[in-house]
Amino acid sequence: MKKVLIFYAAYGGGHLSAAKSIKQYIDEHYSNVQTEIVDCVEYVNKALNSITTAAYREMAKKAPWAWEKVYYKSQNGTLAKISTMSNKIMAVKMAKFFREFNPDLVISTHPFGSQMTSYLKKKGKTSCKLATIMTDFAPHDQWLVGSEFVDYYFVSNDIMKQKIVDKFNIEKNKIFVTGIPISKRFLQDYNYENTIRLFDLKPNKKTILFFGGGAFGLGKDKTVEILRTLASSSFDIQVIAIAGKNEKMQQEFEKIVTEFNKSDSIKILPFTDKVPELMSISDLVITKPGGLTTSESLASNLPIIVINPIPGQEEENAEFLENSGAAIWLNASRSPEDVFNSVLSNDSKISQMKSCVAKIAKRNSTKDICEILFS
Repeated sequence: MKKVLIFYAAYGGGHLSAAKSIKQYIDEHYSNVQTEIVDCVEYVNKALNSITTAAYREMAKKAPWAWEKVYYKSQNGTLAKISTMSNKIMAVKMAKFFREFNPDLVISTHPFGSQMTSYLKKKGKTSCKLATIMTDFAPHDQWLVGSEFVDYYFVSNDIMKQKIVDKFNIEKNKIFVTGIPISKRFLQDYNYENTIRLFDLKPNKKTILFFGGGAFGLGKDKTVEILRTLASSSFDIQVIAIAGKNEKMQQEFEKIVTEFNKSDSIKILPFTDKVPELMSISDLVITKPGGLTTSESLASNLPIIVINPIPGQEEENAEFLENSGAAIWLNASRSPEDVFNSVLSNDSKISQMKSCVAKIAKRNSTKDICEILFS
């Protein structure tokens, strides 16, 4: 029986989703393999996990400028040393779990899990193989701590691979450009007519999927302005605006629908588990550029309007997406009117962006990662 330990950490939802997708694929396609999925921070200290994840949420929501400083300073200097030292301390507590579970392979979707495992390998506490899955579109130094003990790196794009090779002198044959793991639901075929009926939409009409809630409710005023711009436009479109669990955002959205009498062309949804179905019938997505949502959008062949990136990793994601031609970043220097006019007034623009999407989308990321690890 081969034992596989999958690490994630609850800083944003993407790390857990990637870990779940990997676990599901292994469980469904490989016999004689035991998988265990673990929040690596919560396991070693539940109180620390609660405090740090809450701090991340609040900082990203209320003081993104502060998170930007944390993000970049954690790549070098004192903060980087503190981070590395804390993971060594946590690794000592994790050693007991390694002794009991005795994994043959560790797959980590968060830097902390990789750092702890590499430290335990360095100290001779485990001889497992270690695979690091980087869940953004640009590298951060924390992913590369202990790189000499990492056997596989899985990254989202070729530029990212080259940066890692150049900056850290890591062998190319350890780095695989597979993309970020996504759920198999985004690869399924959905009946167009059934989905249109389910959400009371009009067939054969340009459809925009708008993720307005955001994981932290970031950029509320700008988000409301975007929906107001769409509601007041003369374009022949329909909009699916997902407010998520953000009740205040949902109320603001509903006010706009009432104000412009757009209940027939703008549908407001709270949290929904039908995102794959909605992406399958959409022509364009407006979203924050988190690694997972971005990967799901690309796999669904959707051009992206990027909004409200958290400074740090999400801004780097936004830069990559825009430079690739798959997205337009609606930043402070651009008005929503200008961006939507450039995209919606010309069908060839969306077609052009879709061509760029196809070049960087990695639809089979989860399968490809598992096949490399189990070949």
